[in-house]
Amino acid sequence: MNRVLVVDDEAGMRAALEAHFVRRDWRVDTAANADEALDDVLRDAVLAARGDVDGYWLLRTTYFCGKPLRLWRNERLLRLFRVGRARLIEHPAAAQAAPVHEAWSCDGPTGQLDGTLLHYSYPDLGTYRRKYDAYTSLEAATMRPSLLRAAGYTLAGFVRAAWLLLGKGALLDGPRGWYVAIRSAFYPAVAARKALFR
Repeated sequence: MNRVLVVDDEAGMRAALEAHFVRRDWRVDTAANADEALDDVLRDAVLAARGDVDGYWLLRTTYFCGKPLRLWRNERLLRLFRVGRARLIEHPAAAQAAPVHEAWSCDGPTGQLDGTLLHYSYPDLGTYRRKYDAYTSLEAATMRPSLLRAAGYTLAGFVRAAWLLLGKGALLDGPRGWYVAIRSAFYPAVAARKALFR
């Protein structure tokens, strides 16, 4: 594995990603991401970036219990951008207005940086379960209760589980991958069921 530059706070992430820019009109999306590290390739790409675009896309791989998962590999995120050139858009998995799973969007020209942003979000099963419960509860709180929606999301979960296990390769990750794939597949159904009983 590549040596990584571990960033343990927002100031560290900002300093690591903006150190080479003379102007300070760049923003780095670092909210709640103190559990990330830049691999050597990404660090070098950031340092070599010309800054002639409004934003840069990074590829992120998320780890679960110390191992990278195939279904969370090469997630494309806009994470470095000029101030005022990007906007935050919510992308909830189940509800329309839940304040979770948001992402940055930029209408101007963007570039892609090589390397990987390593996301150590789930060091153990307990952390994953707590976040899963919190996120599905947030989505349920903004969702209108609907038995039909809960049933539809449950049926769709079986199709999505097959896609994550076979199409995204979670089957090859062993029990960790199976667990996350199945929980991810039924995430909207869990939020919809919580909305029924809140």
